[in-house]
Amino acid sequence: MTGNVLRVEIRLVRPDEYERAGRLVVAAYEALPGSHVSAGYADELRAVGRRAVEAEVLVAVAEDLLGCATFVPDASSPWAELVEADESTVRMLAVAPGSQGRGVGTALLSACIERGRAAGRAGLFLHSTPWMQAAHRLYLKAGFVRVPDRDWAPVPDVQLWAFRLELMRP
Repeated sequence: MTGNVLRVEIRLVRPDEYERAGRLVVAAYEALPGSHVSAGYADELRAVGRRAVEAEVLVAVAEDLLGCATFVPDASSPWAELVEADESTVRMLAVAPGSQGRGVGTALLSACIERGRAAGRAGLFLHSTPWMQAAHRLYLKAGFVRVPDRDWAPVPDVQLWAFRLELMRP
């Protein structure tokens, strides 16, 4: 960790926060080493208002917005990429560059795990780019495992690695 753990509130994003949350997500993605944020993808990352209607957008708040994640409850959402019928997914988890390494991502991921369990899903699935090393450590620490047979490349030169957390044991 790069600093003290922050105490944050995790809640649904409010409409008056859509624009700020979108800027936060873009800034976090653009700050990544190896980032491939095209103009079109930046627009998608900024589309918090749309995601809030078609999924659930969570924010981490202390005195300001510090992080954002999109929780997709099931495969019926347009944000559910390669999600199986018994899974929820996490998309676009981002922490403001100045707040990274302080537990904000862990808090957002934990809230998504809780939501997946509450929805009765068997698993929580997500994709991550190879250069998101800090995120990989977060996912593995939370119990996610790599699922290489579900990796994919949505556009040339952008490989996405699959991770899955078992939520319900048969």
